[in-house]
Amino acid sequence: MKESILKQKTYAFALKVIQVYKQIIAEHKEYVLSKQFLKAGTAPGALIREAEFGQSKPDFISKMSIALKEANESEYWTCLLRDSDFITQATALDLLTDNIEIIKMLTASINTAKSNLH
Repeated sequence: MKESILKQKTYAFALKVIQVYKQIIAEHKEYVLSKQFLKAGTAPGALIREAEFGQSKPDFISKMSIALKEANESEYWTCLLRDSDFITQATALDLLTDNIEIIKMLTASINTAKSNLH
């Protein structure tokens, strides 16, 4: 079975988030904001995996919608970490570029699934 682009992108994004989290811990000894960032940044991929085996189309849409919320939240934490100087502008830009792409893909997937409900 071929991996979906969305699964690949969220997995790669989660790996980047983990690396940035480890860097923040090592360099700044910051554990509160970085933990929120870690949770939000790794959640979309896990939720997409859950949605794959959803019990129904509405369950799939629900899981994907939660993944979208988590992706949006990770954008917030990325901006906060950037603006509080825990990560560089370049790191933030890299993360935000990927995150925005994931948000667009999730939105399209949810909209397609909703239109197929009727």
